[in-house]
Amino acid sequence: MKPPFSPSSSLLRTNKPRLYPYLFTLFAFIFFVSILYGEDFMCIFGQQYFQLYSNPQILFSSPPQNVKRQKLAYAVGKTEEGCDVFSGKWIRDNVTRPMYEESECPYIQPQLTCQQHGRPDKEYRHWRWQPHGCDLPRFNASLMLETLRGRRMMFVGDSLNRGQYVSFVCLLHHLIPEDAKSMETFDSLTVFTAKEYNATIEFYWAPFLLESNSDDAVIHRVSDRIVRKGSINKHGRHWKGVDILVLNTYLWWMTGLKMKILLGSFDDEVKEIVELSTEDAYRMAMKSMLRWVRLNMDPKKTRVFFTSMSPTHAKSIDWGGEAGGSCYNETSMIDDPTYWGSDSRKSIMQVIGEVFRKSKVPITFLNITQLSSYRKDAHTSIYKKQWSPLTPEQLANPVSYADCVHWCLPGLQDTWNELLFAKLFYP
Repeated sequence: MKPPFSPSSSLLRTNKPRLYPYLFTLFAFIFFVSILYGEDFMCIFGQQYFQLYSNPQILFSSPPQNVKRQKLAYAVGKTEEGCDVFSGKWIRDNVTRPMYEESECPYIQPQLTCQQHGRPDKEYRHWRWQPHGCDLPRFNASLMLETLRGRRMMFVGDSLNRGQYVSFVCLLHHLIPEDAKSMETFDSLTVFTAKEYNATIEFYWAPFLLESNSDDAVIHRVSDRIVRKGSINKHGRHWKGVDILVLNTYLWWMTGLKMKILLGSFDDEVKEIVELSTEDAYRMAMKSMLRWVRLNMDPKKTRVFFTSMSPTHAKSIDWGGEAGGSCYNETSMIDDPTYWGSDSRKSIMQVIGEVFRKSKVPITFLNITQLSSYRKDAHTSIYKKQWSPLTPEQLANPVSYADCVHWCLPGLQDTWNELLFAKLFYP
């Protein structure tokens, strides 16, 4: 009786050439291509892992059960299993809020000192963010300063990131003697120094992250905004050597449905400018940012955060108010948990998710958009320094000059820093 058919024995009896040389050549080719295009291969084979950092739809919270979490620099613990610190509700707190007094922090710009500029109510200062099913770790200024000893921390972006930067300094400075701290500004760079700790907390003005015609830290109100493609190193050279980097960019892209992109240099006599959709232009910036971080930040020693869009409240009709209204005179929050304002483009959130999912760069996403969307009460409104004299027409209609973009300090942005603290030490 013939033995049953065996593929292996059949192959052993065949006189055809062996496949080993061809397989070796194939594997060598794959290895070579993977070196050249490693990032693209990670997009295919590592996508599930990098959703941990990148997908707004899952709020960048915890990794899938079967994915091993990488050890992040500065972590001292971890967030409770299943806890999404960005999903929760606002709780009134008259004990621990505000976290400091406006008059006690001399570093707050006059654009954000609402009490000094006559805001009559104080309720907006007494709200604490409570995640569903878990608690935020209490902001520990001593731990933060010790962690920063001998290090640099930098916030990079627009005036909203500058507001978060100032909030961060306000949360720390009371532990530092008056003669052992200072704040100085050098063009686009502002530096707070804690001398005894040999530490700096810095802010760098770069509203698009890329080079633009709005890069002057003081005179940047340009209506016809232009961003230069592939120019992140113009600013990024000032970020090198930073240990903790907090980036943001959104508001300045919202000039319409198109953005002007410069393909050459601002010094070119004849400039080559193309128009892209806002989403494509923003995608270009995100890819440049990720590439810069990959080439310049060591994930074993440094941490990088990206803060999502800060919502505005310029259209009261969005939350069921009267047409023509805004955040002016608003003293209560929006209580609809599904509320999403028309000024917060979901298409931009989708771009962030798409680009980050294709990257192997471990950036921690601070998804402050939804929790901030409820806070129509927390803007500076008319209670800030006005850089130009108000006209009689404006004075007769406060809605016309109310600032529904920026936030009073102390206030909402202190919560952003609580979330930053939580994700830094308990990712």
